[in-house]
Amino acid sequence: MFGYYLNLALRSFKRNRVLTALMVLAIALGIGACMTTLTVFRVLSGDPIPHKSSQLFYVQLDPESAFGYVPGEEPSDQMTRLDSETMLREKRADRQAMMTGGNVSVTPDNADLVPFMATSRYTSADFFAMFAAPFLHGNGWSETEDTAGARVAVISKELNDKLFGGGNSVGKQVNLAGNDFSVIGVLDTWRPTPRFYDMYSERYGELEEVFLPFSTSRELSLSRSGSMNCWGDSGGDSTSLNAPCTWIQYWVELDSPQKASAYRDYLVSYSEQQRQAGRFEREANVRLRNVMQWLDHNKVVPGDVVMQLWLGFGFLLVCLLNTVGLLLAKFLRRSSEIGVRRALGASRLEIFKQCLVEAGTIGLAGGILGLGLSLLGLWAVRQQPADYAELAHLDLGMLLTTFAIAIFASLFAGLLPAWRAMQVTPAIQLKSQ
Repeated sequence: MFGYYLNLALRSFKRNRVLTALMVLAIALGIGACMTTLTVFRVLSGDPIPHKSSQLFYVQLDPESAFGYVPGEEPSDQMTRLDSETMLREKRADRQAMMTGGNVSVTPDNADLVPFMATSRYTSADFFAMFAAPFLHGNGWSETEDTAGARVAVISKELNDKLFGGGNSVGKQVNLAGNDFSVIGVLDTWRPTPRFYDMYSERYGELEEVFLPFSTSRELSLSRSGSMNCWGDSGGDSTSLNAPCTWIQYWVELDSPQKASAYRDYLVSYSEQQRQAGRFEREANVRLRNVMQWLDHNKVVPGDVVMQLWLGFGFLLVCLLNTVGLLLAKFLRRSSEIGVRRALGASRLEIFKQCLVEAGTIGLAGGILGLGLSLLGLWAVRQQPADYAELAHLDLGMLLTTFAIAIFASLFAGLLPAWRAMQVTPAIQLKSQ
């Protein structure tokens, strides 16, 4: 019967082309607006490391002075260098990594390339294993090299293509900030979105081009970037070991809730020890958030994107209401036809099915047109200067979602008109003929 009802729907479209076109356009406009905003929202709110996000935790302590202290307020977003290095040595987690961002100059051996600046990340040995960074060649450095301040580097695939033509560059030398480093690893294409491990740089930007041991970066006094909060005398160097400044991001990996609870207790104990030693002036105030909790805390989805999402769904609802009215008018105009079918033996359920098939067909046509409008809308988003704009693309999942929403929306819009149509009394319609 489905094929028969589909044939009836196509014939109906030909008889009422203008009305059909209006309904298809209404569905398409609603789908286009909805899918454009939904795709952007999905890109910005997705889990950047779904297989491990519940095992990775961002650590926060409260080492600041008592001045301006408000009990229960949020602790510092970042860590001091002393606390980070102390906790790194104590190794209370399965893995732990301290890090900060920076920039280094690159002097290529190739005379055809002029020196340029590259974004960098100064971190510790566990970084790559913790965040499941994929390697194209080689691997990361060891804890021994970390402690020794070794002149080793991991570079991105893009930088490897630029400096070494994409070949295996492990063992080769690269000049960074006037110092020679040995390349020990080349990362494969990797772009966690958002870049959750550092909320103080471009959250949706490209991956850093150079990764260096944190100890090496401090030994060479390499330039750093990102936010810094100081509350006392740093002695002229806010990145020194004992400077009262928070500027380090610190992550730990804990593979069970029990370990997470134990680590939280460790943070409280550590804070109390530091307070008794006179370093911390505030009561123990710690946070241990997993990846998604950390992203939610930082409100990574801009408020305007959330508003656009609600506006998109609101516009789709308005379009559906218009479609309901148009379908109702169309079905009731065919009351005599429906009456004849009922008189010939068609049940109310069959009339209901026939109308829903017609509504679903309109939704399918609206989905096809809406897909084009969605692609146009996403192209417009990519023209914006926002750092996330280039990520606005419709993948296979969202493509299927477009048609699913279009068909579901049209079926939903067709429920009331179909119900009204099946209530048509055949006797009254036959008498009026």
